[in-house]
Amino acid sequence: MFTIVGLGNPGNEYANTRHNIGRAFLETLASKKDFEDFKEHKKSNALLSSGYITDKKFRIALPNTFMNNSGKVVAPLKLSARQTIIVHDDSDLPVGALKLSYGKGAGGHRGVESMLRSLRSKNVWRIRIGIQKKKRIAAEEIVLKSFSPKEQLEVKKLQKIFITMLDTAISETPEKSASLYNQ
Repeated sequence: MFTIVGLGNPGNEYANTRHNIGRAFLETLASKKDFEDFKEHKKSNALLSSGYITDKKFRIALPNTFMNNSGKVVAPLKLSARQTIIVHDDSDLPVGALKLSYGKGAGGHRGVESMLRSLRSKNVWRIRIGIQKKKRIAAEEIVLKSFSPKEQLEVKKLQKIFITMLDTAISETPEKSASLYNQ
Protein backbone atom coordinates (compact mmCIF):
# COMPACT_ATOMS: atom_id res chain seq x y z
CA MET A 1 0.00 0.00 0.00
CA PHE A 2 1.27 3.45 -0.89
CA THR A 3 1.27 6.24 1.66
CA ILE A 4 0.65 9.75 0.41
CA VAL A 5 2.02 12.40 2.76
CA GLY A 6 0.48 15.87 2.49
CA LEU A 7 2.85 18.52 3.78
CA GLY A 8 1.57 21.56 5.61
CA ASN A 9 1.31 23.18 9.01
CA PRO A 10 -1.28 22.19 11.61
CA GLY A 11 -3.77 24.70 12.99
CA ASN A 12 -6.55 26.88 11.65
CA GLU A 13 -4.30 29.91 11.14
CA TYR A 14 -2.43 27.98 8.40
CA ALA A 15 -5.37 26.09 6.88
CA ASN A 16 -5.85 28.27 3.79
CA THR A 17 -2.25 29.22 3.13
CA ARG A 18 -0.24 28.28 0.06
CA HIS A 19 2.19 26.27 2.19
CA ASN A 20 -0.68 23.95 3.16
CA ILE A 21 -1.76 23.07 -0.37
CA GLY A 22 -0.35 19.51 -0.14
CA ARG A 23 -2.37 18.86 2.98
CA ALA A 24 -5.49 20.51 1.48
CA PHE A 25 -5.26 18.43 -1.73
CA LEU A 26 -5.25 15.22 0.28
CA GLU A 27 -8.14 16.32 2.49
CA THR A 28 -10.16 17.00 -0.67
CA LEU A 29 -9.09 13.71 -2.23
CA ALA A 30 -10.14 11.79 0.89
CA SER A 31 -13.59 13.35 0.91
CA LYS A 32 -14.21 12.93 -2.84
CA LYS A 33 -13.05 9.31 -2.88
CA ASP A 34 -14.93 8.30 0.27
CA PHE A 35 -11.83 7.49 2.29
CA GLU A 36 -12.24 6.67 5.98
CA ASP A 37 -12.48 9.63 8.34
CA PHE A 38 -9.08 10.91 9.44
CA LYS A 39 -7.98 9.55 12.79
CA GLU A 40 -5.14 10.76 14.95
CA HIS A 41 -2.20 8.36 15.12
CA LYS A 42 -0.41 9.43 18.29
CA LYS A 43 2.91 7.63 17.66
CA SER A 44 3.47 9.41 14.35
CA ASN A 45 1.73 12.65 15.37
CA ALA A 46 -0.26 12.53 12.14
CA LEU A 47 -3.81 12.22 10.93
CA LEU A 48 -4.35 9.02 8.92
CA SER A 49 -7.01 7.84 6.50
CA SER A 50 -7.18 5.07 3.93
CA GLY A 51 -9.26 4.22 0.91
CA TYR A 52 -9.21 3.28 -2.74
CA ILE A 53 -8.45 5.17 -5.91
CA THR A 54 -9.52 3.04 -8.83
CA ASP A 55 -8.60 -0.43 -7.55
CA LYS A 56 -5.56 0.50 -5.49
CA LYS A 57 -5.50 1.09 -1.73
CA PHE A 58 -3.82 4.20 -0.40
CA ARG A 59 -3.11 5.58 3.04
CA ILE A 60 -3.03 9.34 3.53
CA ALA A 61 -0.85 10.85 6.25
CA LEU A 62 -1.15 14.49 7.30
CA PRO A 63 1.68 15.31 9.73
CA ASN A 64 0.58 17.34 12.77
CA THR A 65 4.09 18.75 13.02
CA PHE A 66 5.19 22.01 11.53
CA MET A 67 6.44 21.79 7.96
CA ASN A 68 10.15 21.64 8.82
CA ASN A 69 9.60 18.53 10.98
CA SER A 70 7.43 16.57 8.53
CA GLY A 71 9.91 13.69 8.43
CA LYS A 72 9.03 12.72 12.00
CA VAL A 73 6.14 10.62 10.59
CA VAL A 74 8.50 8.31 8.69
CA ALA A 75 9.79 6.00 11.45
CA PRO A 76 6.52 5.47 13.38
CA LEU A 77 4.62 4.74 10.14
CA LYS A 78 7.47 2.55 8.84
CA LEU A 79 7.49 4.39 5.52
CA SER A 80 9.83 3.32 2.75
CA ALA A 81 10.87 5.68 -0.02
CA ARG A 82 9.48 3.34 -2.69
CA GLN A 83 6.00 3.24 -1.13
CA THR A 84 5.77 6.96 -0.31
CA ILE A 85 4.44 9.87 -2.36
CA ILE A 86 5.03 13.37 -0.99
CA VAL A 87 2.57 16.11 -1.96
CA HIS A 88 3.68 19.69 -1.34
CA ASP A 89 3.72 23.30 -2.43
CA ASP A 90 6.35 24.53 -4.86
CA SER A 91 7.15 28.24 -5.09
CA ASP A 92 9.07 27.69 -8.34
CA LEU A 93 5.89 26.62 -10.15
CA PRO A 94 3.02 28.99 -11.01
CA VAL A 95 -0.46 28.54 -9.58
CA GLY A 96 -2.26 26.04 -11.83
CA ALA A 97 0.80 23.83 -12.36
CA LEU A 98 1.47 20.33 -11.05
CA LYS A 99 4.74 18.49 -11.46
CA LEU A 100 5.44 14.83 -10.82
CA SER A 101 9.07 14.10 -10.07
CA TYR A 102 11.23 11.29 -8.76
CA GLY A 103 14.75 11.19 -7.36
CA LYS A 104 15.23 14.93 -7.05
CA GLY A 105 16.62 16.96 -4.19
CA ALA A 106 14.44 19.13 -1.97
CA GLY A 107 15.15 22.36 -3.87
CA GLY A 108 15.26 24.34 -0.62
CA HIS A 109 11.87 23.11 0.64
CA ARG A 110 12.50 22.34 4.31
CA GLY A 111 9.50 20.04 4.71
CA VAL A 112 10.73 17.93 1.80
CA GLU A 113 14.28 18.03 3.21
CA SER A 114 12.95 16.64 6.49
CA MET A 115 11.11 13.84 4.68
CA LEU A 116 14.06 12.88 2.46
CA ARG A 117 16.43 12.88 5.43
CA SER A 118 14.08 10.59 7.41
CA LEU A 119 13.47 8.30 4.43
CA ARG A 120 17.26 8.21 3.90
CA SER A 121 16.69 8.56 0.19
CA LYS A 122 15.81 11.12 -2.41
CA ASN A 123 14.39 8.31 -4.58
CA VAL A 124 10.81 9.12 -3.72
CA TRP A 125 7.83 10.29 -5.74
CA ARG A 126 6.76 13.90 -5.29
CA ILE A 127 3.78 15.79 -6.61
CA ARG A 128 4.63 19.46 -6.53
CA ILE A 129 1.78 21.97 -6.62
CA GLY A 130 2.50 25.46 -7.93
CA ILE A 131 1.86 28.38 -5.60
CA GLN A 132 3.76 31.20 -7.34
CA LYS A 133 2.01 34.36 -8.52
CA LYS A 134 2.48 35.72 -12.05
CA LYS A 135 4.83 38.37 -10.68
CA ARG A 136 7.46 36.29 -8.91
CA ILE A 137 7.59 36.66 -5.13
CA ALA A 138 10.25 35.17 -2.83
CA ALA A 139 9.15 31.87 -1.25
CA GLU A 140 9.41 33.15 2.32
CA GLU A 141 7.06 36.01 1.42
CA ILE A 142 4.41 33.92 -0.34
CA VAL A 143 4.06 30.59 1.49
CA LEU A 144 1.88 31.90 4.33
CA LYS A 145 -0.38 33.95 2.03
CA SER A 146 -3.83 32.80 0.92
CA PHE A 147 -4.89 32.15 -2.67
CA SER A 148 -7.06 34.77 -4.38
CA PRO A 149 -10.55 33.61 -5.45
CA LYS A 150 -9.34 33.32 -9.06
CA GLU A 151 -6.31 31.27 -7.98
CA GLN A 152 -8.57 29.04 -5.85
CA LEU A 153 -10.51 28.13 -9.01
CA GLU A 154 -7.29 27.26 -10.83
CA VAL A 155 -6.16 25.05 -7.94
CA LYS A 156 -9.54 23.29 -7.79
CA LYS A 157 -9.26 22.30 -11.48
CA LEU A 158 -6.06 20.39 -10.74
CA GLN A 159 -7.73 17.63 -8.69
CA LYS A 160 -8.42 15.30 -11.68
CA ILE A 161 -4.88 15.73 -13.02
CA PHE A 162 -3.60 15.06 -9.50
CA ILE A 163 -5.32 11.64 -9.44
CA THR A 164 -3.76 10.82 -12.82
CA MET A 165 -0.34 11.72 -11.42
CA LEU A 166 -0.91 9.43 -8.43
CA ASP A 167 -1.71 6.59 -10.79
CA THR A 168 1.47 7.32 -12.78
CA ALA A 169 3.56 7.33 -9.60
CA ILE A 170 2.47 3.84 -8.63
CA SER A 171 2.57 2.27 -12.07
CA GLU A 172 5.50 3.83 -13.94
CA THR A 173 9.17 3.13 -13.60
CA PRO A 174 10.82 6.18 -12.04
CA GLU A 175 13.30 6.71 -14.85
CA LYS A 176 10.47 7.39 -17.31
CA SER A 177 8.69 9.99 -15.25
CA ALA A 178 8.80 13.71 -14.93
CA SER A 179 5.59 15.21 -16.07
CA LEU A 180 4.39 18.75 -15.80
CA TYR A 181 0.83 19.92 -16.10
CA ASN A 182 0.29 23.62 -16.53
CA GLN A 183 -3.13 25.20 -17.13
